[in-house]
Amino acid sequence: MSVNRNKKSVTLDIKSEKGREIITRLIKKSDILVENFRPGTLQKIGLDYDAASRINPRLIYASVSGFGQTGPWASKPGYDLAIQGLGGIMSITGDPSGPPFKVGVSQADLVAGLYAAQGILLALYAREKTGKGQLVDVGMLDCQTALLSFQAGIYFMTGVAPARKGNQHPTISPYETFRAGDRYINIAVGNDRLWQKFCALLGLDDLVNHPDFATNPSRVKNRDRLFPRIQAVIEGRESGHWLKLFEQQGIPSGPILGIDEALSNPQTAAREMVLSVTHPVLGGLKQVGIPVKLSHTPGAIAGPPPRLGEHTGAVLRGLGYSDSEIETMRSGGII
Repeated sequence: MSVNRNKKSVTLDIKSEKGREIITRLIKKSDILVENFRPGTLQKIGLDYDAASRINPRLIYASVSGFGQTGPWASKPGYDLAIQGLGGIMSITGDPSGPPFKVGVSQADLVAGLYAAQGILLALYAREKTGKGQLVDVGMLDCQTALLSFQAGIYFMTGVAPARKGNQHPTISPYETFRAGDRYINIAVGNDRLWQKFCALLGLDDLVNHPDFATNPSRVKNRDRLFPRIQAVIEGRESGHWLKLFEQQGIPSGPILGIDEALSNPQTAAREMVLSVTHPVLGGLKQVGIPVKLSHTPGAIAGPPPRLGEHTGAVLRGLGYSDSEIETMRSGGII
């Protein structure tokens, strides 16, 4: 219900001869095929990339798996939790004195999908020049490795694996979460100019030019002494007081919103990031909106998430099958 809007659902026994015939017809008329079986699974039934490309040489064939199509781990199953751990993300997420934490959404799954979409677009663009399709091979673990960003850079430069720092930033301070009188807020003092403004707002005049805190490297080095001083001031007033002052002075900051607040704030509404569709069973169904806003060809939520197999008949009729053929396949368990 949360991820399948705009799709058509077809149920099909792809291991049967008739099922593979249907898939073949779909491949012939399609631009893109996306699959996320374990590597080798579709080869066993003659639906791997090599076979599909012989049916339609222009086909973009996107394979999304836990570890990609090659390498010693290629045949292993990939699940979001396991991949978050294997990719290093969990080792740097959580309180320094506590256990590692996964991200609160299935980000390894979602990020792999985003990279797959990027790869598909690249392949489509290449096809405009060459006329040929190609395989887009996306491994969830590869995507997690790509997300390591500057944390990987720190390791490459120092030879020391970064450790969990909670909400601290490894190279900027103060750049973390503080507890105000009513709720937690994030404050990002990203440079020394902002640091001077920040100290003035908090009345920390003794720190602004102190040799232990005047520059960002010194603040990072002495963060354990700096944080308590800032926290003691921040907790004395409610978040609204501080956030208003920080906004006036151009200091990046914001509250830690709950899911309910994040989905109901005016910016989210203005950007149409919560929309409603009508579902045949559930009635009105809210959906998260489309984050990419195109000026000439904007996306739209044209239909609700489908019921399982809801469009099987319609899709097969579009492939040229008669109603009697469809009924025969249905009674035979093909669809």
